[in-house]
Formats: sequence, structure tokens, C-alpha cells
Amino acid sequence: MRAARLMSLVLLLQARGGMTAAELSRELEVSERTVHRDVLALSEAGVPVYADRGRGGGYRLLDGYRTRLTGLDRAEAEALFLSGVPEALREMGLSEVAATARLKASAALSPGLRDAPATAAQRFHLDAPGWFASERPPPAALAPLARAVWGDHPVTALYRRATRTRPGETEQAQQAQQPGGSGESAESLRAGRAEPARRRLDPYGLVLKAGVWYLATRFAIYRVDRFEEVEIHSGLRFERDGTFDLAAFWSERAAKFAGSLLTAHVTVRLSPAGRRALPAVADPAALDEALASAGEPDGRGWVTFRLPVESPEVAYSQILRFGPEAEVVGPPALRARLAEAATRLRDLYASPESPAPDTGGTGDTEGRDPAR
Repeated sequence: MRAARLMSLVLLLQARGGMTAAELSRELEVSERTVHRDVLALSEAGVPVYADRGRGGGYRLLDGYRTRLTGLDRAEAEALFLSGVPEALREMGLSEVAATARLKASAALSPGLRDAPATAAQRFHLDAPGWFASERPPPAALAPLARAVWGDHPVTALYRRATRTRPGETEQAQQAQQPGGSGESAESLRAGRAEPARRRLDPYGLVLKAGVWYLATRFAIYRVDRFEEVEIHSGLRFERDGTFDLAAFWSERAAKFAGSLLTAHVTVRLSPAGRRALPAVADPAALDEALASAGEPDGRGWVTFRLPVESPEVAYSQILRFGPEAEVVGPPALRARLAEAATRLRDLYASPESPAPDTGGTGDTEGRDPAR
């Protein structure tokens, strides 16, 4: 641990030219006293580091000194290509390796380019999870699975299959986060299989989708938060299929699963405004089929579509989002339900205007989306 920290200290000084003890303390996440001890140890080992006294001083390396420690090992080289997703690195337990790789890469740059990492970081930041995503720790199984993925080690794991839809939660909400591939089709999700099973797996890769982690094997996909136990067979290595493409595999399986949920259809007429809203309302997997089914506009510009949906319940909530820009033609039960909802809305807004609630606010918009 100390050896890695000493190497990082040298690389920081080589990359930045000079740093104060306080700056090194923050970068290395140790006390300033530890920094002083580490500098002394480096000096005793023959590294030409010296203290620059006076205002604006700090520690520096002798001009012209170049460490030979800038070569990347395999783990560092792999982690370097993930440097743009710091949260994913942290959750997989690879932050320290990636930090060392970045330092080595910075130290290898010519002096005129050493500010490139900082300038890039000030111009682009990736925040993958959606708005209002709950703050929750990564799944306990993620770190061991990441080690197995990086080492090509097989694992034996206890995996809990999907459960029945919980009361108050729509099937869509629960199924949307499970791309299938492990035998967990839409039908098995609805039927519910809660018994955990022990499996021997060859972990090919990890995928982070909208804040949810998935493990990909050669032929299947599993949600990481459903692993209850993971045993890494560190003395063994499985042989990867050289033709396997993780991004393509994920895309194909995710699309197939999304399509498997769309087991019903709704015939709906949309106004010009409704047509413009269709991509935002319909399931992405349903959009191509819906657009291909479009009829000719009538005299008012309304067009009839055959829209694939997961269920009448989900269709009801989707059609409501169109407001008065959509009319359901069939099935009759859904049309009747929406007609009843329209009647209730009419009655609600026909009554005298309700007094605005006294929120005690001053019109302050603090906490709102800054882009609005």
C-alpha cells in the first residue's frame, strides 16, 4: 500500500512540476505528516525530491528527472479506458488502479500537455443515472463479480430469480429493468419464481444501465443485485469466445426483451400534436411498428395507428399522457375506461376554481432543474 502511494507521489510531482504538502495530502488522501514522511523516504531511496522554501513553495523533483515507473500494467491499461465513468469504477472497486493509470499517463505527457486531463474534466462530465434516482450503495456482489470478470475466473453463485409483481407496482416498472436472457422472460416474470438457485457461471462482462448493474455471460444476462452469494474460483480461468461483443450482445438481448413485453395492441387516432408526442409516450420498442402501421390523415390531420403495448393497464396510463390529442378506437373496454376518465376530468374542471393552496413560499425556484 505504501509503495503504491510513494509511486503516486512521484508521478504527481513529475506531472505537475511541484505541489504543496497540503495539495499532496488531498490527492493521496493522507495527512500532511504522512506526506512529509513519504518525501523523506523517497529522498533516502535516491529519488531527487526537494522542498522549495518560501511563499508558493512545496515539493519538487530535480529538473530533468524522469521516473521509469510510467509503464502501464494490464489492469491499469484496462482501467484507463474506463476513466470517463468514475462512479462505475468506484462501485467495481477499481478507483485506485484507474487513478494510478491516469497519473502514469499524465507523467508520460510532454510538459505542454500535462494540463490536458484537467481541462478535459472541466469540459465534460458523465452523470449516467436518471433524475431523482435514489442514492443506494452498489450491490454487494458487484465487486467480486468485477474481479472475476477482469480475471476471467468462473464463479459459483446463488441467484434469486424474479418475484411476482409487488402490490402497487406495475408490471412495467418491475420488468423494465430486466432485459432477460437468463431464462427470465416476460412470462416467467409474471408467473414469479422466487427460489434462489446455485449456478456455475463464466462472467464475460458487466453492464450499467440507468443505475442498475447487470452481469453478462456468453448466453445470458443476470441482475447483479439478485446475487446472494458469489464464490470466485481464482485458481481457474475460463476460455473466452473471441467473437463475443459485449455491446452488441447487450443491445440485441435488451431489444429482444423489450419486444417480448409488448403482447397487446391498441388502435388509436392521433392529432398532429399527438403524432409529435408519440416518440415520448410509446415504448421505444413499439415505435417502429406503430409508425409503420400509420394510415392516411383524415380531413383534420388525425392519423390512425396500431400501437403495441404491454397490457391494457399500461396502455391506459400511456394514452392519458396524450390528453385530448388521442382517441382510442379499440379495444372497447379501454375506450370505455378512458371515456369514463374524460367524464371525471370534465366534472372536476367544471366546478368552481379551487383556491390555490398557501405554500408559504416566495416563488423561490431553488432545487428545480437548472435547465428549466
